[in-house]
Amino acid sequence: MSEKVNDRTIFSLLEVSKSIQKTLDERYKSAYWIKAEMNKLNFYSHSGHAYPELVEKQDGKVIAQVKSMLWKDDFIRINNTFQQVLKEPLKDGIKILFLAKITFDPVYGLSLRIIDIDPSYTLGDLEREKQDTIKRLMEEGLFSKNKTLKMPVLPQRIGIISVETSKGYADFLKVIQTNPWGYYFFQMLFPSILQGEKAVHAIIAQLKRIKKVKQHFDVVVIIRGGGGDVGLSCYNHYELAKAIALFPIPVITGIGHATNETVAEMIAYSNAITPTKIAEYLIQQFHNFSVPVQKAEETITDKSKRLLSEAQSALHAELKLFRSVTENMLMSNHHTLKNEVNALLQHTSFRFRSENAILNQSGEDIKKDSLNFCSTTRQTLTQLAAYLKKDLSSGIKQAKSELYHQGFMIGNLSRIILSSGKQTLRQSQFQIRDKTLQRLAGNKETLNNVEKNIRNMDPQNVLKRGYSISMHHGKVLKSIEDIQEGDMIHTTLIDGNIDSIVQTSQKTNQS
Repeated sequence: MSEKVNDRTIFSLLEVSKSIQKTLDERYKSAYWIKAEMNKLNFYSHSGHAYPELVEKQDGKVIAQVKSMLWKDDFIRINNTFQQVLKEPLKDGIKILFLAKITFDPVYGLSLRIIDIDPSYTLGDLEREKQDTIKRLMEEGLFSKNKTLKMPVLPQRIGIISVETSKGYADFLKVIQTNPWGYYFFQMLFPSILQGEKAVHAIIAQLKRIKKVKQHFDVVVIIRGGGGDVGLSCYNHYELAKAIALFPIPVITGIGHATNETVAEMIAYSNAITPTKIAEYLIQQFHNFSVPVQKAEETITDKSKRLLSEAQSALHAELKLFRSVTENMLMSNHHTLKNEVNALLQHTSFRFRSENAILNQSGEDIKKDSLNFCSTTRQTLTQLAAYLKKDLSSGIKQAKSELYHQGFMIGNLSRIILSSGKQTLRQSQFQIRDKTLQRLAGNKETLNNVEKNIRNMDPQNVLKRGYSISMHHGKVLKSIEDIQEGDMIHTTLIDGNIDSIVQTSQKTNQS
């Protein structure tokens, strides 16, 4: 009951709350169909109840937010319906059309009691997002860009975006690594979330990592096991589809068994229903190369055998002809040679007799001349010996004198060269030492300057000079355009932190 205090009527909080409850119960007796985004499901397994957090967004901002409740029996019924229609349970981040009653409790406040949810609306919303993404990619000329890339003849180096514990990833590796033809593939895993809103940014981040080392890969595959259409909704996201379309090497997708093809699958170079099919596709590329090579090898082998056989037959024929001609020539030359030998024997016998007579006569003449020559030579040698004996003594003395003089000069010259070399070596040592000390001093000064600059750039030193660091959603604010009114910012000073809400912002003019 209200009370009067100083001519003022005062109500208790409970009285006001019950009045509101009564008014709402009388005004909103029916159930209403409402559309909203289920930001958080908030399911409690111990009780079986769920308390979804419902929001409505406009231009990325929350413009309405209401708590709701979904009792255990209703949750089980609705969740089973979702699993039958969408092949997935209720989850965070999906848009829903639900039937609810407006309730108010003095303790828990205003909330919506969800009675039913229409799964077809969720599918329809996903389809609208898909069509919007397709239209935008076509208008920007990106829809077929990845398909125009050239697949390497042997796509051997594979970048894989998947979950390490995924069965689809395991199936892919099994087919690739145990192919019966022994084709070798190099594969590297880039782990990522593959479903839900976070999957978009996670997959894009891994694509950026691969892009930095794109020269090491021939193809990228995105592998995911089976799933329903809600689980695949992230693959209709524009940013993810754009990243795949603009990727510089072919992208192949294998993201589930759903019959409804996603945008990511449409714009990829190729897509397969399952990871196993991707593996078989890559192996087929090797087949497309190896089969013609094997056929060419067989053709070359057959033609080589035929050419060798023909050449061997021709060689046998030539050898047979050569043998016949050679035998005839040998026989003819044998007769000619025999005649020549007989003629040579007769001529030699005649010539031998003639030369023998001349030789006998020449022997007698040589004998007479030899006696005269010996006598003359003996006299000449006697005179020459006397002359040589006289000059030999003086020649030896002169040679010894010249040899001594030459040896003395060579010794002096060697000592001069050795002394000069030692002095040059000593000067080189001094020069090397001085230049080394100068270089070390210069490098030390440069190192001190770098260390000083690093200390100056330390965030703590910057904060000491009166500066501060402002952050929004965990990112450093660099521009006034990164914040809007109502956003919360976190500011770090040298001696503490400040959390504040932006009321106004004004951009300065920059020349």
